[in-house]
Amino acid sequence: MSRGTSGDTDEPLTAEEALDFLRQNAEPGRADGMEGYHKVPRPYLGVPNPVLNDLTTAWRRAASVEARVTLARDLWKTNIFEARIAAAKLLTQARITPDDTVWALITSWVPDFDSWAIADHAMMAGQKRLMANLGRMDEIETWTQGESHWTRRAAMIITLPLAKKNHPKPHENAARERVLNWAATYVRDPQWFIQKSVAWWLRDLSKHDPDRVRAFLSEHAKYMKPFARKESEKYL
Repeated sequence: MSRGTSGDTDEPLTAEEALDFLRQNAEPGRADGMEGYHKVPRPYLGVPNPVLNDLTTAWRRAASVEARVTLARDLWKTNIFEARIAAAKLLTQARITPDDTVWALITSWVPDFDSWAIADHAMMAGQKRLMANLGRMDEIETWTQGESHWTRRAAMIITLPLAKKNHPKPHENAARERVLNWAATYVRDPQWFIQKSVAWWLRDLSKHDPDRVRAFLSEHAKYMKPFARKESEKYL
C-alpha cells in the first residue's frame, strides 16, 4: 500500500503509520481552532481536508478492499478527528465488489456518531453502498427509532442520493417515498439536527420533484421549525 502520496511497498499500511503521515501534515495552531469549532472533546491534529483527500486517495488506490477495511477500522478506533474522517474516505467509492464487509464496518460506526462532520463523511461512504443495494433500507429504517438523534439523523443523510434522482426507477421511487414517511415522523422532533436533516432532504428533492415537496409541506410544514420550513422552500 502506498506510503503517503509517494513511495510504494507490498506491506499494508498500518494505522500508526497512517497517523504519522497525518501528524506530519498538521498545520501549527489549526487543531485548537478545530476543537473550538466542532465543540466535541476528542484529539484533533490540525490536518486540512485537501491533504486528507490526497492521502486517502493514494491509500485507497493502492490497497485491496480487505486492507482498506482493516486500516479504516483501526483508524476509527483511535477517536482522532482526522483519523475518523480518513477512515470514512478510505471506504467512499462507488464500485466495491463484494462490499458486505465495507457495509458492516460503516454501519458499525453509527452508534459512535457525536458530530455532524464525522457522521456526514461516514454516511457519504454509506451512500455509495446503499445505492448499490437498496435492500439495505430495512436496516436503515431501524435507525429512525434510535435513542440518539445522531442515529436518527444518519437515516436521512445516508439516503440523500434518493432525493437527487431526476428520473428514479420504480424501486428508487419507492425508497424515496419510504424516506419521506420517516421525515413525516421527524417533523415533530424539536432537535435542531433532526429538523435540519429533514430540511436538507426536502431542499435537495425540490430541485428534482418540486411538486412532491410542496405536497409534503402542505401537510407537514405546520409542525416544522421556521428555519427548517425556510430551508425546505429555498428552491421552490
